[in-house]
Amino acid sequence: MKLSARNTIAAKVLRINEGAVNVEVVMEISPGVEIVSIITKHAFENLNLEVGAQAYAVIKSSNVMIATE
Repeated sequence: MKLSARNTIAAKVLRINEGAVNVEVVMEISPGVEIVSIITKHAFENLNLEVGAQAYAVIKSSNVMIATE
């Protein structure tokens, strides 16, 4: 995977809070340090995210996106 974003941080999914349209994904990027991303339900389903999964927090400007391999 190659991205133009300079800040790609390995993380582990800690919590998933599903809403009607969006999903809040809480990830741990180091012990005790969490980062939160709100993504669409469609993106959540395409990424096959689940608690304990490894993912990447991709930070571009003021947005936090999630990537998987």
